[in-house]
Amino acid sequence: MTDKTPIKMLHDRLLVEVDRESGERRSSGGIVIPATAAMGARRLAWSKVVAVGPHARAVEIGDRVLFEPEDKAEVEVNGEVYVVMRERDVHAVAADRLADESTGLYL
Repeated sequence: MTDKTPIKMLHDRLLVEVDRESGERRSSGGIVIPATAAMGARRLAWSKVVAVGPHARAVEIGDRVLFEPEDKAEVEVNGEVYVVMRERDVHAVAADRLADESTGLYL
């Protein structure tokens, strides 16, 4: 984030980048499915953390987090769109620093 005014997240809040490109996906047959296509179930999204509050315990800046993007607060800073959420709304964290904890899953 390249804002001239510093932003400090409070409590357990996270600020994550919104990747508009990631909404588009491809079926196993190669058909492109646009982000606007209706899904039967909720779709979770991965985003990169750009700021964390002092009480966030499991998430650090630079981590990728899995969350449900519907009904999350969006904010625009210098033309970039970010999502503000609580740490408890994160379903999973992906980071190289977690390699020692070995879950058996790799992304």
